[in-house]
Amino acid sequence: MNEHQRLSSKITPAIQARIAQAIERHRKLGESIAIWRDGKVVILEAAQIPKMSVEQQETTAPD
Repeated sequence: MNEHQRLSSKITPAIQARIAQAIERHRKLGESIAIWRDGKVVILEAAQIPKMSVEQQETTAPD
């Protein structure tokens, strides 16, 4: 594994966790989000946003 792969393997899970936290925050606050689906931008209302699991929200980065 080269240096780029080692760094990427550490950063990617942290980024994914932060994205999950942001999505869950939008859902809890009743805010919509925009996603890309079938080549189009789609707005999901808070009720349409799936609940993110605890494992997806764990991160070592501070709030």
